Amino acid sequence: MNPENNKKRSKKRGGKNPAAAVCSALGSLTLILLIAICLPLTAPKAFGYHIYTVISGSMEPAIPIGSLLYIQSTEPEGMMEGDIIAYYGAQDLASLITHRVVENRVLMGEFITKGDANSKEDMHPIPYDNFIGKVVLSIPKVGTVAQILTSQTGKIAAACAVAASVLLHLAASWLDGKKNRDQG
Repeated sequence: MNPENNKKRSKKRGGKNPAAAVCSALGSLTLILLIAICLPLTAPKAFGYHIYTVISGSMEPAIPIGSLLYIQSTEPEGMMEGDIIAYYGAQDLASLITHRVVENRVLMGEFITKGDANSKEDMHPIPYDNFIGKVVLSIPKVGTVAQILTSQTGKIAAACAVAASVLLHLAASWLDGKKNRDQG
């Protein structure tokens, strides 16, 4: 076989089918975007943070409705006046409240708290047993996005994005293989 013909044939096969390149790039971009969106909602949990979305206006304007909160587990005795803490509601342990510490009664093992938008302190002291942690970061509006992503619809959309990415990569492989078969 002529060595010159081998060089020409390898040059033809070396180039990627443009449609395959587009499919591959779109598949990769879809996965990268999905990871970029989900990472701030999942990675902090590995470092001991709790993540919640604000659904009431009791801490406005400091923490608006729809904010995403990152809460760090810490010892309640270390909380100072002015710190924003998260705790389970006294009557309903399923509800989560974020308010500012007005007083930390260490000897009694309880907090006196108040929402910034509320005119008075909360009616009942918050026992240390209900304490979750200190709010260390608040990102306005991102909590609404997080609620959508963690809903059933959001999970289905994420699964569809992964499936679309896989299909795009399979299509890229098929198109690239088809180009090589046609040239061969």
